[in-house]
Amino acid sequence: MKDRSTKGSASQSRGLLLIAVFKFIKALILLALGIALLRLLHQDVADKISDWADAFQIDPDNLYLQHLMDRLSVLSDRRMIVLSIGTFFYSGLFFVEGIGLALRKRWAEYLTTIITTSLIPVEVYEIAKRATVMRLTLLVLNIAVVIYLVIVLRRNRNGD
Repeated sequence: MKDRSTKGSASQSRGLLLIAVFKFIKALILLALGIALLRLLHQDVADKISDWADAFQIDPDNLYLQHLMDRLSVLSDRRMIVLSIGTFFYSGLFFVEGIGLALRKRWAEYLTTIITTSLIPVEVYEIAKRATVMRLTLLVLNIAVVIYLVIVLRRNRNGD
């Protein structure tokens, strides 16, 4: 394995660290979402979300809050469990990617490239269903991550 202390190494380290932070943020959001879903089990979803909105001082008539309550109130307990398992799985995966990238591990560069690339079609599908600024931003960020990692992997392979 080649020594990574070359001239471009400092900028690569910052880039990989930035991607690692991005992965950690996504992991933390999914972890919080998974926990929130489990806390909604056997609860009146609308009441619980209203309580959370009060705690975070969110307007109870907020359009997004109402939309969230409408979507979550129709979920069965079984569906919430399945969704929480999925969010925990992806949260763990993003944590592994982030840790590996922060430690500058080659396997993490490959893993992140493969996983991020594989999720882009899902993001495009979701944007085709309903485009939002958040979805478009995440798509652009994920494409940028893939491009950057491919460049890093090719540069390291070529010994530059």
